[in-house]
Amino acid sequence: MPQTSTPIERFYSVIPAGGIGSRLWPLSRADAPKFLHDLTGSGQTLLRDTWERLAPLSGEQRVMVVTGRAHRAAVEDQLPELADHNVVLESEPRESSAAIGLAAAILQKREPGVIIGSFAADHVIKGSVQFRDAVTEAVAAADAGYIVTIGIRPTEPAVGFGYIKCAGPLAIPGAHSALAVDTFVEKPSLETAEGYLADGRYLWNAGMFIARADRLLEEIGRSEPELLAGLLELAEAWDTPRRGAVVDQVWPRLKKIAIDYSVAEPVAATGKLAVIPGLFDWDDVGDFASIAKIHSGGRKHDLAILGEGARVLADSSSGIVVSHTKRMIALIGVEDIVVVDTPDALLVTTSANAQKVKAVVDALKLSGSSDVL
Repeated sequence: MPQTSTPIERFYSVIPAGGIGSRLWPLSRADAPKFLHDLTGSGQTLLRDTWERLAPLSGEQRVMVVTGRAHRAAVEDQLPELADHNVVLESEPRESSAAIGLAAAILQKREPGVIIGSFAADHVIKGSVQFRDAVTEAVAAADAGYIVTIGIRPTEPAVGFGYIKCAGPLAIPGAHSALAVDTFVEKPSLETAEGYLADGRYLWNAGMFIARADRLLEEIGRSEPELLAGLLELAEAWDTPRRGAVVDQVWPRLKKIAIDYSVAEPVAATGKLAVIPGLFDWDDVGDFASIAKIHSGGRKHDLAILGEGARVLADSSSGIVVSHTKRMIALIGVEDIVVVDTPDALLVTTSANAQKVKAVVDALKLSGSSDVL
């Protein structure tokens, strides 16, 4: 892809491409996770969209993807420009601290002083200029020694996102909009989210982290010293013939912990966590209700239909239908419905209950129905 702008100096993009997106079952599966689907109608997968957003910021040769061994072929098919030495394979999922921490350790060993930015493979972002502006400010704040996140100004009292409570402005050269982070807040109730929206000091937590690799590793080591030791052992062997043996030995014993808990929350308590308010449209496409919203433009009475050759007959109905079969689906007088039709599983729910789909996946695991996962 041709570069349309100058890459940000010393910056390296990291794309963690893991997780199955269990709230998007039965569309998203272990062998075909969320990031390998076109959920926006762009004509390409979310992973490809993410690459095209990040490659101009860092340069194509400075994008690293961390993914599972089972997804290597699909990832490389989607990203033919991805350099082989920038494919980091997990033998099994170990949460975001291990994935992002390993990328940081490898890149710090290759290029001391590098600044990395971690951006999920399966989010939707609109507003490339505003996104670049936010990342540029975040890199400046990271160079000043901060761990940095990009928060999104809330447009509604969403209960599906975590929130960031902001404190006062930080005087950081090159990052004029940077704010100190007071606390991270878990997904709230509707009443609490309405209070956050009215308060004005809260941003949505979009899961974007930017930091000097050495600073990120330092903070992981402060809260999880055993995890850091394992990551450094892996990085030491990564670009050598010993990689395979060391990964098999070390990776399975790394602690599973999200980077929010190992880094963001502890650093916020010390006053060294900064947030850049992002002025672009963002969605984590966390459930079918959010996909319906993207396709309808927020119009409540529209019916979004996804799937090549989908056969849908609708009368006075709204919501979303995703069809991966040739079955005729008829809807009459139903509002905010979610129908997902695949060859071996059918989901029917409502937009209001879309977040509960994860519980179905958990129940299927417990029942041993792994054939549809």
